[in-house]
Amino acid sequence: MEFDSAPISKCSKEHQKIYEEWFTYADSDGDGRITGNDAIKFFSLSNLPRPDLKQVWAIADSKRQGFLGFKEFIVAMQLVSLGQGGHEMTNEVLNSEVDFENINPPVMEGLDALLAKKKRSPKTTEPELNGSSLEQQSPAAHWFTSSNSAKKVSLASVTSIIDGLKKLYIQKLKPLESTYNFNDFVSPPLTNSDFDAKPMVMLLGQYSTGKTTFIKHLLKTGYPGSHIGPEPTTDRFVVVMNGPDERSIPGNTVAVQADMPYSGLTTFGTAFLSKFECSQMRHPLLEHITFVDTPGVLSGEKQRTQRSYDFTGVTSWFAAKCDLILLLFDPHKLDISDEFKRVISSLRGHDDKIRVVLNKADQIDTQQLMRVYGALMWSLGKVLNTPEVMRVYIGSFNDKPVNDAAAGPLGKELFEKEQDNLLADLKDIPKKACDRRINEFVKRARAAKIHAYIISHLKKEMPVMMGKAKAQQRLIDNLEDEFAKVQREHHLPAGDFPNVEHFREVLSGYTIDKFEKLKPKMIQSVDDMLGYDIPNLLKNFRNPYD
Repeated sequence: MEFDSAPISKCSKEHQKIYEEWFTYADSDGDGRITGNDAIKFFSLSNLPRPDLKQVWAIADSKRQGFLGFKEFIVAMQLVSLGQGGHEMTNEVLNSEVDFENINPPVMEGLDALLAKKKRSPKTTEPELNGSSLEQQSPAAHWFTSSNSAKKVSLASVTSIIDGLKKLYIQKLKPLESTYNFNDFVSPPLTNSDFDAKPMVMLLGQYSTGKTTFIKHLLKTGYPGSHIGPEPTTDRFVVVMNGPDERSIPGNTVAVQADMPYSGLTTFGTAFLSKFECSQMRHPLLEHITFVDTPGVLSGEKQRTQRSYDFTGVTSWFAAKCDLILLLFDPHKLDISDEFKRVISSLRGHDDKIRVVLNKADQIDTQQLMRVYGALMWSLGKVLNTPEVMRVYIGSFNDKPVNDAAAGPLGKELFEKEQDNLLADLKDIPKKACDRRINEFVKRARAAKIHAYIISHLKKEMPVMMGKAKAQQRLIDNLEDEFAKVQREHHLPAGDFPNVEHFREVLSGYTIDKFEKLKPKMIQSVDDMLGYDIPNLLKNFRNPYD
């Protein structure tokens, strides 16, 4: 599985210096990013046709951030150079045998004169480059520190889709969440690191289904602290991410680091944090994706031993943050235990992220595999309770060659095709990360809006003077009916409402009478964000040549 992890490494130091000077010139506001307007002005010097420049931007900005950093700028310049040489510009070019290190910088008409003119002009921007530009590089960096700072940030200062979502969250969505206790009922407030985090892939399954081996197979090496064996070896949640050196960081330390998106896990207490750790290592794949290795889901007699923390709650928390969830099964472990059933049920609402993997499939022959596949589909159908058939990938995801004796030539060909399909799915994750962030943000906004309607409705149902305790208990007992009233009153989809039992459990710890009444202006602000602000944000940061 090859990722173009470091385009900058394919560029000679001599060319890098040239590109640094060009990048500084093209970056008109000195924020370390080439936006659409900057690109249109600078790229036009290449005299390439507009369709070619559109393709250059699409490939360089593969993550749809809406801007080019220095790495992406180098890729764009190398593509422009190839385009001027008559080569076709496609994604495949980046992973081809082209000697990128020796590709000469493109011919940019009149650029030398423009650079010379800039050098002769007074260096009024020097202090900015040495000092204040550090603040400009991330205009969203201070949006999470105080409520007043958010008001000072204008839409014009937004430099990417992610920065825009941060701004919209602080100005429009977070006030609604705080007013109606959304963070206690549904999800903790978002932080800067939640928006900037790399895409995550979580692996779930019973013990010895090959979760840790799967990660090792992708990385081509083990990660710090990994141990593989037939017994339950992974006894904790392990986040495998990129880092400067190889080390394991304890869960309590990870949860308080501001640059990591795991502060929300503190709600599960020390009992969980002692079973959580971060494993860091330098790896090109981890520059794009973070993996979450999980303890084996308990089965049979082991279910009688209770965990010291809310396992289902933790998996649900990670599911909301992850971009892909892999459910791993073993041909010899098809039974879905009560705990596994609860875990799969907690993934509802994230169905688009789930991929089912039947691992170690070369341990049985073709006839047995056919029966095992049918049994797995039947078991999943009962648990997922949907008429649609779940996509199941079949293969043997480890470093050993396929067992030809059991699989046969037909099985080997099938496994290779299935593995290629799954790896293609994984390879697309970084490219789709921005779209996923937008999708999750919109889902969160819709959930917060419905939550506000529910809370304000419960407040409205409380008596003004006498019998408040009795009225509160009645509302809690008949919560399904109250949800139905809110749904009818505001014409809301039933599928967007929260889980009744969980809501009832949290609600029991509150005094309903102290909740806020409905504030139409707040609701309207979120509606405007969904109807106008987000579409405008996407429009502003699309391909400038569209």
